[in-house]
Amino acid sequence: MSRLVDRYDLVIFDLDGVIYLIDKPIAGASETVERLRAGGTAVAYVTNNASRRAADVAGLLSGMGVAATAGEVLTSAGAAAAMLARDLPGGARVLVVGAAALEDEIRDAGLTPVDRFEDTPAAVVQGYGPDVGWRILAEAALSVRAGAKWVATNTDRTLPSPRGPLPGNGSLVAVLRTALNREPDVVVGKPQPALFTTAASLSNARHPLTVGDRLDTDIEGAVKAGMDSLLVLTGVSGPGELLAAPAERRPTYVAADLSALFQPADVARIPRREAGELGGWRLVRDDSTVALDGRGAPVDALRLLCAPAWNGAKIRAASEAAAQVLDDWSLTG
Repeated sequence: MSRLVDRYDLVIFDLDGVIYLIDKPIAGASETVERLRAGGTAVAYVTNNASRRAADVAGLLSGMGVAATAGEVLTSAGAAAAMLARDLPGGARVLVVGAAALEDEIRDAGLTPVDRFEDTPAAVVQGYGPDVGWRILAEAALSVRAGAKWVATNTDRTLPSPRGPLPGNGSLVAVLRTALNREPDVVVGKPQPALFTTAASLSNARHPLTVGDRLDTDIEGAVKAGMDSLLVLTGVSGPGELLAAPAERRPTYVAADLSALFQPADVARIPRREAGELGGWRLVRDDSTVALDGRGAPVDALRLLCAPAWNGAKIRAASEAAAQVLDDWSLTG
C-alpha cells in the first residue's frame, strides 16, 4: 500500500507548531524533511510569522538540523512588502508595526519605512513583533484614520510555545480594530491562499499537500487554495476544535505527528461518512447521539468521531477507555 506522501509532489509545511515551537525543534521534524528530500519530494515552508526574513528562517531551520534554503521559505512579511511595492509608487512611506525583519522587507521592496504619523505614510503594515507597544500602535491608528492603507501580515490570535499559546499578531491587530472600529484593508497571510499557491507555483507542483497545526490558518488556507491538508496535533488546534470545525476548516487527514506522512494514506484520512469501526474503536448510534466504545489510539477515535460530530451528533463514552479519551480532550457527553 502506498504511503500518504506518495500521492503528492510537494509538501508545504507550516513552521510554528509543526517544525518547531518558538526556537525548539519538534521531535521527528528534521528526520521527516530528510526522508522527503531523499525520496525526491519537494518541500516548502510557509509562515505567518513576520518577525524573521526568509534567509533568517532558513538559517534557523538549518541550525535545528532541518534542511532549508531561503528560496523554500515564504513569509507573510515578504509577501506584504511585495504587495505594497506593487500598489504604491517607489519610495512611498510605510509605517511599520512589527519587528526589524518587516522593516527590512519594506526597505528592500523599494519603499521607505517610517514610524510616525507626522511622516504622512501612505500605508501601515502590521506584523508580529515581541516589542510592539502602545506608542507605535497609536501612530498606526492616527495614520489609518487619516487615510493610510492598513495591511496586516496575518491575524493569528496566538503563537504556540512550550509554555502554551501566547498572544500573536491577531491580538495586536485587535487593538487597532477596537480603536478604529474597522477591519484591516488587506490580510496577506494565512488563511488567505496566496502563500500556498505561490509555494506550489514556485515548485511547479501539481499535487501539493499542506501540513499545519492550526485549523483557522493552515487548514482553512489550504481549503481556500484547493489543496489537501494534514492536521498534526503538535501545536495549537486540538481534538475538541477539530470536532467543532466548520466545513472550511476541515482537513483531509489528521495525525498525532509528522510520521503519518510515511504511513498508508488511509491510516490518517478522515472518513467523510460516518463509519462503524476504526482502529479498535466502535460507534453506536442512538438518534442524535453516538457512543464511542472500544479501545485504541486516541487519534483513531478522533478520526472516527469527525463525521458524526460534523453532522451535529452528540458524543458520549460507552467504555472506560472512551471516557478517558473524551476527558483528555475536555469533552463531555
